[in-house]
Amino acid sequence: MSKTVRSSQNYTIKAGAGSSGSHRITLDAKDVRIPGNLNVDGTQTTINSTTLTLEDQFMEVNRNNSTAGAEDSGIFFNQGSSNNQIFFFDADQTEFVLGSTTHGSTVNTISNITPGQLKIATTPAQGDHAASKSYVDAQVSGGGFNIGFRGDDSAVVAVTTGNSVHIAGATNLSTAATEPDTVTISLSRDLNGIDSVSTDRSNQDLLLTANGTGSVVIDDVLSFSNMATDPTATAQTKVYNKTAGGGGTGLYFRNSAIGSGAVGELISKSKATALAIALG
Repeated sequence: MSKTVRSSQNYTIKAGAGSSGSHRITLDAKDVRIPGNLNVDGTQTTINSTTLTLEDQFMEVNRNNSTAGAEDSGIFFNQGSSNNQIFFFDADQTEFVLGSTTHGSTVNTISNITPGQLKIATTPAQGDHAASKSYVDAQVSGGGFNIGFRGDDSAVVAVTTGNSVHIAGATNLSTAATEPDTVTISLSRDLNGIDSVSTDRSNQDLLLTANGTGSVVIDDVLSFSNMATDPTATAQTKVYNKTAGGGGTGLYFRNSAIGSGAVGELISKSKATALAIALG
């Protein structure tokens, strides 16, 4: 037979000394239903059920925190004799952390954490999705990415011994800024497979410099394009080609310190022999 206990005022059931004592109240039934709100004011709430089901859309932890950035909060995962696993918000660093810790769930601050692994979908579906290692590896090996460096951050792309970095493209290797840039390539080996080297600025010299006491060595045929006019005389000797004159070579030179900057032509062997005979 159903029974209802009703009171027009607050109704208290107390065992012994109440919350300060050692006695307890046991509700022994298949189901216990509380139609109104349930407030638990003790220091610990323990649920021994096999499955916990919540209808709420959101769950709040660290409810009474009133100081911004002062308290860590999160969820512990009991792993028996192993260290606890934890997912929490590190208030001091303002970041979420996933990993293992030697702390128990009664601490207020997480000071011991070993970051763990997080498994996500292989391929991100949107630009703001996290990328997996396999996706990044595929993008790097497939060439579907850009590397950008900003400011004097001393960023380095390191390549292990035996591996190579390939930069391919006919027109897409460039520097962009509001002032002239410099791309420096330092190699400990020969630079091969280069068909053309040129400057990108009008009237700019192309400088080839050997290290220390070394020399710039041309180990093959050196060809000069035909010039329509003579270059301006400077303190540097300029060697160039144009239509052959009295010297019979077409190979000319000019230096402001030689002959007051007059144009000179190297003399061929046959011309030199003829001139020697003519002069006796």
